[in-house]
Amino acid sequence: MEHFYTIQGEGFHSGRAAYFVRLAGCDVGCVWCDVKESWDAGSHPVVKLDALMKEIIATKADFCVITGGEPALYDLTGICSLLKRNGIETAIETSGTAPLAGDVDWYCFSPKKFKAPVEEAYYKANELKVVINHPSDFSWAEEHAVKVNASCKLYLQPEWSKQERFLPQIIAYVKENPKWSLSLQTHKFMNIP
Repeated sequence: MEHFYTIQGEGFHSGRAAYFVRLAGCDVGCVWCDVKESWDAGSHPVVKLDALMKEIIATKADFCVITGGEPALYDLTGICSLLKRNGIETAIETSGTAPLAGDVDWYCFSPKKFKAPVEEAYYKANELKVVINHPSDFSWAEEHAVKVNASCKLYLQPEWSKQERFLPQIIAYVKENPKWSLSLQTHKFMNIP
């Protein structure tokens, strides 16, 4: 759908320069999604991998985030191999609803209530990022936290349009449950893509 060089705004790698590759196509369909235009893969042009890699390399980026839509719908073996061959660390941001085809360095697992994740998402996850959109999401987050591996970083993130309501609750929850950390969409505060 789009690709650009920016600053990672959320989660473990927040604040780090990152080249984003946003793939079109999603079978989850979150009602609060902030990139609904990514859902229909057919409405976006296909970009050749060689051309994309030239643009990524030209930025001198050392970190690439593959996101969507839902990027795990695709075989990412080719892009992941090229990124690694060029010394670029690779991350995926996924709802974990499909098995991953491709070798990534960082697996950010952000499960959604709209479609269940596959089991592999729990053991591959380096980071569990749960969006808080409703009070019941706290207990739902805990249900997922007990299934991920012991070294997985745990994040609670307010849904952007409800952040005034949920940010104080998340802060209080993290203080009571310090295994969790707070993730904010800092790129939106900075008004950068």
